[in-house]
Amino acid sequence: MIKNYLKIAWRNIWKNKVFSAINIIGLSVGMAACIVIMLFVSYEKSFDNFHTKNIYRLNEVQTIGAQGATQKVGLSMFPMGPTLKMEFPEIKNFTRVHWENKYQLTENSKRIFVPQVFFVDSTFLQMFDFKVIRGDRKTALLKPRSALITEATAKKLFGDADPIGKTITHYGGDTLSFAVTGIVANVPQNSQLQFDALFSFSTIINPRMAQNWGGNWLDTFFELVPGANTAAMEKKFPAYLKEHMGNDGPKFMKLFMLPLKDIHANAADIGLDYINYQKFDKKSTNMFAIIALVVLVIACVNFINLSTARSVERAKEVGIRKSIGAHRFQLAFQFLGETVMIAFLALLFSIVLVELSLPYINHLSDREITFDIFGSLKVLTAVLGGTVFIGIISGIYPAIYLSSFQASRVLKGSIQVGKNKSLLRNVLVVTQFSIAIFLMIATAFVLKQLQLMQSQDPGYNRDQIVNIPVDGVTTRKYDLFKKELSGNPLISGVTASQDILGSHLDQTGVSFRPSFGPKLDLGTTLLVVDTNYINLFKIKLAAGKNFSGDKIPDYRQFIVNEALAKELLKDYPKKPLTALIGQRFGFDSLGTIAGIAKDFNFNSLQYKIEPMFLVAAHNTGFRDFSVKITGKNTAAAIAFIKAKWDSVYPGYPFEYQFLDDHFAEVYKADNQVSQIVGILAGLAIFISCLGLFGLASHSAEKRVKEIGVRKVLGASVQNITLMLSRNFLALVLLANLLAWPAAWFAVHRWLQDYAYRIDIQWWVFLIAGTVSILIAFGTVSFQSIKAAVANPVDSLRSE
Repeated sequence: MIKNYLKIAWRNIWKNKVFSAINIIGLSVGMAACIVIMLFVSYEKSFDNFHTKNIYRLNEVQTIGAQGATQKVGLSMFPMGPTLKMEFPEIKNFTRVHWENKYQLTENSKRIFVPQVFFVDSTFLQMFDFKVIRGDRKTALLKPRSALITEATAKKLFGDADPIGKTITHYGGDTLSFAVTGIVANVPQNSQLQFDALFSFSTIINPRMAQNWGGNWLDTFFELVPGANTAAMEKKFPAYLKEHMGNDGPKFMKLFMLPLKDIHANAADIGLDYINYQKFDKKSTNMFAIIALVVLVIACVNFINLSTARSVERAKEVGIRKSIGAHRFQLAFQFLGETVMIAFLALLFSIVLVELSLPYINHLSDREITFDIFGSLKVLTAVLGGTVFIGIISGIYPAIYLSSFQASRVLKGSIQVGKNKSLLRNVLVVTQFSIAIFLMIATAFVLKQLQLMQSQDPGYNRDQIVNIPVDGVTTRKYDLFKKELSGNPLISGVTASQDILGSHLDQTGVSFRPSFGPKLDLGTTLLVVDTNYINLFKIKLAAGKNFSGDKIPDYRQFIVNEALAKELLKDYPKKPLTALIGQRFGFDSLGTIAGIAKDFNFNSLQYKIEPMFLVAAHNTGFRDFSVKITGKNTAAAIAFIKAKWDSVYPGYPFEYQFLDDHFAEVYKADNQVSQIVGILAGLAIFISCLGLFGLASHSAEKRVKEIGVRKVLGASVQNITLMLSRNFLALVLLANLLAWPAAWFAVHRWLQDYAYRIDIQWWVFLIAGTVSILIAFGTVSFQSIKAAVANPVDSLRSE
């Protein structure tokens, strides 16, 4: 019996090639989109799942200024780990993580630079389940100057030799030597913590750090006891801050805990999150999954529509089968079998589409997603089970509907099959196109918002600026490197800073002691720069002057932005901004305010401009050199900069990035979202049009005699085309009317997350509507024109 059902199913698929192809193509595209997105979602959800302990990260909510502006940061203070463990019984263990990038390591004459290393407490490997290949995870980091290196780092430094007990040296701000006490397996890609070596924190600890309650320069992780109530812990944090930081502690800072497995996906609003590898917002991941499922549903709707529309062709088959004894459940089972067979044929094509699209998706998302359907029982089960489910869901309604026909009425011709189902088909078509048009509009506004953030004037000049990251060694020769570059006509200027514009800058506490009022202590953002920084970036001044001279003492001259100036003068509303010039401001040893810069976007345009200041500090070292080139010959300028770098820093790799490229990375997640949503919107339109094409073909086929009569009576091709297209175009127009308000509401809510946002222009909706109607008309008119130009003699021959 099963064999017979399969034969009949294959004959029906082969007999109706066009409609079978539409169903198979639609389902295969929908299934491929769903598989790719689910692979992405699975990859995102796999982050840090290999750790088994109950680990949380400590985070801060910092209040900046009296206006109450806040920001969440992933950093914490050095004393917080041990003091919290001592005072909170819920904390079983803790470890702190301090990182260094592009870290130089030397073994005898071999020198390498590794991307990132961690300085950690000895408990790090007792809490985290990174695989230790050699060494004791409990004792390997107990002693100062101990190191565990990854397999890749061991291979680079020692080749095939045994590294255990060997010494590796870092020549940096301080020369440090480490004894290799163990080897760690290479860190998995789905770990937020990525490192090439682990060094004992005790190597860099000094007694003053235990009382450093003002500096945030590390991440703190806690292992909590089973059943620990984090909400109850967080309620006790204000009292803890008050005890250690005084009465003002809880006013300017709050603490909260975040589970380790939530950090990767739930920390989109947390800044200064430096070691959260491939951080991606969970909201975007969920949105991708929902849209992919919607695309698949649209493909399933196509099948339902076409099956019910073509039910008249199967009615006599049902009547005959029932008249010779077939039961309803047998017919339903047969029809479901046909659907499942189509679903499996679609699966074969979808696997090909997945393999073809994965390299592009990996490039776009910067992931390493693989699809090994036969290498994982879980994946194979999910794919096969999902295919059967799709087949059943797509076919269950047509199967029930077709098998319900009464044999006597069908064979007598007294039943008009499908007449009462046109309303359902119309509703499904409208739903399909409403979703597709909604996605088109959303994609358009996401792209426009991204374009705004990338093109809007930030308040400084970032064109043709080359950023070069430096460390504690290379920053020492900044003056020499700057001198070597000067004088070349391809170079406009050289400056330096401790952070790059466009990134989250560091926060600090400062004091303001005006001559016209009492002392004010507040928290704000700072940027340590060279004295010519303002000139090179062409930051405009609202009052005062630039830093005076090249060799001014460190931390003695400050330039505040307008937002901070207003904050400082909030209690003196009648005083102009110029009243701040020359006033005492700064840290323990106060300097003076030299100037007031006009507000500029030092961060992503997703955030509003907060109070900040620039301070000249030439001797404390920088982390980035900025070289402005003329742009006349970019390749020659980069070659010249590299040549001078190699002469000043022999053996140190030259790395650079244009500031514009850095901003492209800042908006990378937004760009990824816009492209993926755009792709899914395109697929939704494509599959919807496939269904429309099939329905138009069926409509033209059903009305072939009517068309012949109309042509004989003088109807033109245009008249017939309009007649056949009118109903479908009305459905698409209705879909627009439903999609527009929904899209407006969704886009409006999404834009509220951005401080600088586009207006919602009416013409975007009009263009999306026009495009959808044109696409639908093009799809329908192909079949309509084909029917209209047919010779009426052929369709009326039998009459």
